[in-house]
Amino acid sequence: MKKKVVAIMLSAFTVLSMMGCGGGAAAPAGDTETVAEEPAPAAEEASAEKEAPQSIGKSVEGELSVTIWDEGQRPGLQEIIDDWSAQSGVKATIQVVDWNDYWTLLEAGATGGELPDVFWMHSNVAQKYMENDLLLDLTDKIAASDKIDMANYYDGIVKLYQSDGKQYAVPKDIDTIALWYNKTIFDEMGVPYPDDTWTWEDFAANAKKLTNDDHWGYAIAPGNNQEGYYNTIYSMGGYVISEDKKTSGMDDPNSIKAVKLFTDMIADGSCPDLATVSETAPNELLCAGKVAMSINGSWMLAGYRDNEYAAANCDVAVLPYTSTPADRVSIYNGLGWAAAANGKNTDAAWSLIEYLGSKEAQIKQAELGVTMSAYMGTSDAWVNSVPAFDLNGHMKMLDAKLVFRPYSRDTTVWEDMMIEKLQDAWTGEKPVEDVCKDIAAEMNADLAEE
Repeated sequence: MKKKVVAIMLSAFTVLSMMGCGGGAAAPAGDTETVAEEPAPAAEEASAEKEAPQSIGKSVEGELSVTIWDEGQRPGLQEIIDDWSAQSGVKATIQVVDWNDYWTLLEAGATGGELPDVFWMHSNVAQKYMENDLLLDLTDKIAASDKIDMANYYDGIVKLYQSDGKQYAVPKDIDTIALWYNKTIFDEMGVPYPDDTWTWEDFAANAKKLTNDDHWGYAIAPGNNQEGYYNTIYSMGGYVISEDKKTSGMDDPNSIKAVKLFTDMIADGSCPDLATVSETAPNELLCAGKVAMSINGSWMLAGYRDNEYAAANCDVAVLPYTSTPADRVSIYNGLGWAAAANGKNTDAAWSLIEYLGSKEAQIKQAELGVTMSAYMGTSDAWVNSVPAFDLNGHMKMLDAKLVFRPYSRDTTVWEDMMIEKLQDAWTGEKPVEDVCKDIAAEMNADLAEE
């Protein structure tokens, strides 16, 4: 290994309301952060998944183990994997492990245990796994493949899974962030549905109009970064981390202004307080008819599709912009299909990854409503996968200014710190400007250590 495996020890992921890409109904999310690419499973699903973690990565003889963290994606992905099994003669079964246990147990496998044969990678930790030779090097296999051409995938996701000129994962999906809203509450309060003319100022003003004793206009938690303030920060001209990943942008005046948009909404009562969103995630409040709007990633589709109330009452619109439509921003991320470098059947693992990344499988992933696909031009089928919603709200965000989800080598260190410190801004314990400057100072120290 290039570095001691102990260097990969990961900080515990903060329990968030989504994943940050690739997440399910609540979690994370993420991507994936309710990263989060990758928001996690809904509460009722999580309890069932708790039975699985102890067996993560344990392969059945002659069978590939495939591990993910989102129950909502399992049925569609298993159908696609079964197509591969029918062709290859190799059985592969998906195991779902909830977001927090996923990384804890993957870490255990990385430090002396057994990793799954095939599994999801996320921007928060990819660099550590690649640098420590824990992921199968796919470079030569991709070069020899007639199914995989990295030029067919979104460049930011491709580069995410590269290290020292080698490719360690094949992009699985791409996510966009959009505004989910409750049509019934909008109708009740006489507020026109959100559209592509809304600015962030309109958003805040309408959230106030949508608030009464029964529901709030909008809900956001400190963990809603990809699914919240990250988009606004970049839309308003701020930034979270510099392009060279050496400096925090959280003390930039525009970043502070973006965070203050939401804390002002909490202060004026159009958003629930920290105690409420800590107990019930914003997306769950939307599904309960308690908020009129929630900003969510496209990976949340399965959770909303399978919720009877959301399917009957909710829909999707594009995110607001700041001054002109040109500054409408979607933070995007993408999961990668990776294999264990020391797996028992790396040839079969690669064959499965190759199939999952193929145009055929990526189109089917979109058609089944699993998630938007990383293979460019295949996500159009996703729009019609769930008739209950107008998913063009998410698709149109592909035409907005796409900003890759902020990350560095040790993303979880400074991101968890940020989420914790933002709680003081949410409660009004400290001024937003002071909180953001504290975050920037500590984040700069963390980045210097990287």
